[in-house]
Amino acid sequence: MSALRILVSIVYIIVSVALVILVLMQEGKAQGLGTISGAADTYWGKNKGRSMEGMLVKITRVLAIAFLVLTALLNMKLF
Repeated sequence: MSALRILVSIVYIIVSVALVILVLMQEGKAQGLGTISGAADTYWGKNKGRSMEGMLVKITRVLAIAFLVLTALLNMKLF
C-alpha cells in the first residue's frame, strides 16, 4: 500500500467517526404535538440556520460530501 492510500484511509476513518457523532448529536425532526397548534413557529424555529442545530446540519452536509468523495477515491484504486 502506498503512503497516500494509507493517509486517505486514515482521513476516511476520521470523517466516518465524525459523521456518526454529528448525526447522533442532532435533534429529531419530529416536533411532537406542538406543530398541531402552531407552537413550532418560535424564534428558534425560524432562525434555525443561525443556531447550533443549523451549524450541525451544515457540518454534517460537508462531512457527508467528504465521505462520498473519499469513498469514490478509495474505490477507484488510483493509488
